[in-house]
Amino acid sequence: MKMKLAFAAMIATAATLPVLAQTATPHIDQREQRQEQRIQQGEQSGSLTNKEAARLEQGQAHIDRMESKAAADGTVTHKERARMRQAERVQSRHIEKQKHDRQHDYNHNGVTDHRR
Repeated sequence: MKMKLAFAAMIATAATLPVLAQTATPHIDQREQRQEQRIQQGEQSGSLTNKEAARLEQGQAHIDRMESKAAADGTVTHKERARMRQAERVQSRHIEKQKHDRQHDYNHNGVTDHRR
């Protein structure tokens, strides 16, 4: 009896693992986390203004929605993964551009500081 239960548990586990693997997006999630950290670091250092950070956060939310939609049917296809990776590349360029433009908020008062 114990043997039958153990065998049934192994079959159930083996049947669910491929489904979990098809919806998992670990590389996309890791990159998304790193981009969130870059935005937070930019806010703390003052290299991003409040408006820039809010706009970049909206871009991150867009990628989250893309990921949710892709996983909704239980499978994230190669094409969906490629679209998300492209969206992350675009978002990364936006973060880089905004962090290194000449708009700064070094004193964190919400007013853009200009270099003199």
